[in-house]
Amino acid sequence: MTIGPTVSGKIPLARQMARSVLALDIGFFGPEVVAKAKLCLLDFLSCAFEAGNHPWSRQAVAIAQAGGDTTIIGTSQHSSAADAAFANAVMGHGLVREDMHAASIAHHGVVIWPTLLALSEQRPLHGTKLLVAAIIGYETGARIGRALLTSDLARLYRPTGLVAPLGAALAGSFALGLSEDAATSAIAIAANTSGGLNEWPHAGGSDMYFHPGFAASNAIKAVGLAAAGAFGSETILEGEAGLFAAYRRQAAPDSIALFPNGECEITAVYNKPVPACNFAQTAAQAALRVSHELAGTDEIDRIVIRAPDAAVRYPGCDSMGPYRNALQAKMSIPFSVAATLARGEIEEENYSELDDAEIIRLVAITELRSDAGFTAAFPGKQGAEVFVHLRDGRAIRHALPDVIAATPADIRARFRNSAAGVLGEDRARRLEQLIDDCEQLGNAGDIAAQCRLNATERALRSAS
Repeated sequence: MTIGPTVSGKIPLARQMARSVLALDIGFFGPEVVAKAKLCLLDFLSCAFEAGNHPWSRQAVAIAQAGGDTTIIGTSQHSSAADAAFANAVMGHGLVREDMHAASIAHHGVVIWPTLLALSEQRPLHGTKLLVAAIIGYETGARIGRALLTSDLARLYRPTGLVAPLGAALAGSFALGLSEDAATSAIAIAANTSGGLNEWPHAGGSDMYFHPGFAASNAIKAVGLAAAGAFGSETILEGEAGLFAAYRRQAAPDSIALFPNGECEITAVYNKPVPACNFAQTAAQAALRVSHELAGTDEIDRIVIRAPDAAVRYPGCDSMGPYRNALQAKMSIPFSVAATLARGEIEEENYSELDDAEIIRLVAITELRSDAGFTAAFPGKQGAEVFVHLRDGRAIRHALPDVIAATPADIRARFRNSAAGVLGEDRARRLEQLIDDCEQLGNAGDIAAQCRLNATERALRSAS
């Protein structure tokens, strides 16, 4: 059922987006864009393998219904596409090290990849189709997020939960070759599932880990419903009770162009170097440079951190404690800086001792300030400064104009380490090769299948 232009003569935004991408092929994108998609997939899998035994990951796997034909990463368990996508998204988010798109304040990869990997096991999907679908998913969620999100909105609602379901729904529609009508409906149905509240940084809950799971699972269902003939409200974005009216309380733009002038939002995605909140990344990196000039943290009298206003205002980023769990510490810019100064390194272990006396002392003497220069440069750049005042009157100051992202070499190294720890070195190498040669892959479902353990492997892993 095609509606097309509304009574105002405008083509609805959801249809505009679906129409603009459904005929794309991999030749539309430069090699750097395709390479970035592969790195993002490697990084997603790296996080999922490494976080597989975390409590929230185990909880997500535990509620997946047995049966079905879809892989749950790093296990021998099969489930439905929606349940597997839920579990895989939670695992991919489990380290708080997932890829980041700053302008939409959202993590798109932890929704897009679980959705597409699940769909790739439902029907044959060529590797080029997988890559193009993912690039479309990042683009859609990021462009909607740029138009929708404000710092006020992000204090209440999780941006990933608001916009990533729509991007994943259009990605899935492209992957399965849905019609323009069906793809438009998939976007609309997915928009009805947008959600995720930002109370967890204040209360210490683990809600956050499950936001991408709901988004991926709902994207699978939205695509499935649309393919089955369900008809969604195609004015879901700009309508009087649509996404923009409901969340932003403002009219939607007349157009949300995807790939304008050939630009691709996936190239604006960065891969986190630090297993912590996006907004803690640059400050922690500046603190690491300060630590190299310290004789010891006992000489620190006062710490001042300057960051963009969006960072200072994001829920949990200004937390001074007490920290009930590692997630609260990972969200806190003061804690991330204090732990980096105290330990002289940035790693997962920085968040393992929440009651460390010296870290808590450093947090207590820390002041987090909004900086006009960093605010003006955001989201194009995400700068931060750490200014440490010493007891003897000296000061050490380091500023970075932007976050230093994990390099391709970093991403591959941590993928190889985490994948080998679950699959063994031979299978980890084969998995990496499948992704590197994705354009020649006749069945992209082979990637998901390579992430699966057989019963013997699972027993050996459990025993160890």
